Amino acid sequence: MARLWQSWMIALARSPRVTRWMQGNRAAVALARRFVGGGDVDAAVAVARELDRAGFKTSLYYLGEYVEDPALVAENGRQKIAAAEALAAARLQIHVSFDSTQLGYAIDDAAGAELALKIGARIRALAEAGVPQPVLMLNMEDADYVDRILALRRHLLAAGVPVAQTLQAYLKRSATDLAPIIAEGGMVRLVKGAFADPGAHALQGGRAIDANYLALAAQMLSPAAKARGFRPVFGTHDDKLIPAIRRLARAGGWRLGEYGFEMLYGVRPALQRALRDDGEQVRLYLPFGRAWWPYAVRRVGESPRNAMLLARALIGG
Repeated sequence: MARLWQSWMIALARSPRVTRWMQGNRAAVALARRFVGGGDVDAAVAVARELDRAGFKTSLYYLGEYVEDPALVAENGRQKIAAAEALAAARLQIHVSFDSTQLGYAIDDAAGAELALKIGARIRALAEAGVPQPVLMLNMEDADYVDRILALRRHLLAAGVPVAQTLQAYLKRSATDLAPIIAEGGMVRLVKGAFADPGAHALQGGRAIDANYLALAAQMLSPAAKARGFRPVFGTHDDKLIPAIRRLARAGGWRLGEYGFEMLYGVRPALQRALRDDGEQVRLYLPFGRAWWPYAVRRVGESPRNAMLLARALIGG
C-alpha cells in the first residue's frame, strides 16, 4: 500500500497539467508553506534567519531538476549565486545545495561543469572575503549520474571550491566512493537515496539499505575519519538509525557539533527540536522557488500522514 501511495504522489509530481493547476491554486499555498521556504531568495533567507535564531542551520536549495531548457539552466545558476550572496549579507553560513541536472548535465556535461565552477568561484570569493565555513553541497541523483557527479566534485575541489558530496546508502558502490573522501578529510552527507531501482548496482529492501547506511556511518564516524578532519552529516529522519548513529559517534570519540544531522524543512519538526535540545547539530534542507509543487507532493508521498494537507489543497478553491 505504501508503494502504491508513493507511486500516486510521483505521478502527481511529474504531471505538467497537475503542476500548473496546483501552483495556481490558492489552497495549495498551505501545502507549499509546510515544506518550502518561499518563492524567492529573500523569503528563503528570512526563514533561514528565523531558523538560525531557533538553533537550526540551513542548506538553501533552489527548486528545479532535470532541466533541459538552457534559459532555465542559466536561471538556476543565477539563483544559486544569489542564495550564497544573500546568506553572506545576512551573516549566515553559506550552505547551498544543487543538482548537476539543474546546471545543465541533462544537456551537456562540460557546460554544466562550467556553470558549477562559476557558482563555486563566487562562493570561494565570499569565503576569501571573510565568510566562515562556506559549503557547496553536491546532491546525488540517479545511478546514471553517479560517476559524472563524483567527477564534478573532483573538478570543483581542484579549483579550490569548498565542495561537499552527498552519497546514497542504497547503492552498493557507496563504501568505495566514500573511502577517498574520508582520506581527503572532506565532507559527506549520507542519505538513504530516493532513486532506488531494481538494477544490480542497488540494494533491495529497507533492511538491506538500513544495514548499509549504518555500515557507512561507521566508516564516517571512525577514529580514523576523525583524525583526517572528515566532516560527517547524516541525512535521515529514521527513529531507528538516529540513536545508532549517535552511539557510533560516542564510540568513535566524536563530540557534539563535530558531526551533524540534516533533515527536510517541515518534515518531523518535533524530532528536529528534540535533537537540537539534546545538543545535536541539526541542519534543515530549505528549498525555495516557484517550482514547488513537485517537491512538496513528494514530501507528502513519503508520509501518508500528510495526506490531509494534500486533500485540502486538492479540494480547495
